Amino acid sequence: MSDLRALFGVDVPVVLGPFGGLSSVALTAAVSDAGGLGSYGLYGYDGERIRATAAALREATSKPFAFNIWLPMGDEVEPGAQHSVFAQALQPFYEAVGVDVPAKPDRYLPPLEEQLDAIWDARPAVLSVVYGVPAPEVIEEAHRRGIRVVGTATTVAEAVALNEGGVDAIVATGFEAAGHRVSFLGKAEESLVGSFALIPQVVDAVSVPVIAAGGISDRRGVAAAFALGAQGVQVGTAFLATAESAANDAHRAAIRTTPAEATVLTRAMSGRLARGVRNRTVRAIEASGFIAPFPAQNWLTGRFRPAAGEQGLREMQSLWLGQAAPLARWDAAADVFAELAAGVPTE
Repeated sequence: MSDLRALFGVDVPVVLGPFGGLSSVALTAAVSDAGGLGSYGLYGYDGERIRATAAALREATSKPFAFNIWLPMGDEVEPGAQHSVFAQALQPFYEAVGVDVPAKPDRYLPPLEEQLDAIWDARPAVLSVVYGVPAPEVIEEAHRRGIRVVGTATTVAEAVALNEGGVDAIVATGFEAAGHRVSFLGKAEESLVGSFALIPQVVDAVSVPVIAAGGISDRRGVAAAFALGAQGVQVGTAFLATAESAANDAHRAAIRTTPAEATVLTRAMSGRLARGVRNRTVRAIEASGFIAPFPAQNWLTGRFRPAAGEQGLREMQSLWLGQAAPLARWDAAADVFAELAAGVPTE
């Protein structure tokens, strides 16, 4: 197996979890500058925005960083006749924050090809993907440009598929992790494997380095991940709670006050299964039984969630956080990184 330090060009095998919608240049640069691999989630970004983000990151840091994209699974819906029906179902939430019910857009998400063209121009050190195995031509083009490719697995079978597909490393993400469950070979609800069970089985099943994710917030989690055979860790929630992240104060407060058993896996906010706080909006949408398919639901709730964040309305946001959230005690990214780095075995 290749050492992650050499593979990614970093000093410490600690990776920032990529946040779809909550990534920031400041946090990505802070983790990279500290010696780890800062990551930036590009969910929903078109080519122009990706190029602008890459320019901002290169201005902020000279160190390696990763871009993350969501691969299409083939079940994504396009704006159609049902758009207005699902939009009207969410009307009370739009009214609560003072925004209009949104009209049907031309598209919910930019094409993958547009994103990849911009990524090839940007040449990040690493391209990480969720929801599938990159096509052979994608991996070939990445490697041609000197870009490492990292896939994400929620089961051993997914890890094997990624390994056979030619990725350079695999993130094994346990069901404790925050945000979306990125399963792609089976239903997300049937792919809920905890980190302690998943990591060593993935390590045994693949020939590339494994990065552990899910339930890791301090040096103890890092040490445990390495004891299970991982060669690196990916951490999201602990960094999301810091001042450098794009999370708002209500989200940071939720991270620090939500016990593990109070998190929930829900499709309410995006149409896909994700772990976060079961607040009033999540409960109301779940109770209605009226959830649009992905990415329509994510786009529709995305019209009121930013306004709710600006107004400090915790009960109307998608507050993604993992089961180890109460362990997120640090306010600065550098302090989180130092704590995590202390758990990496010395050679």
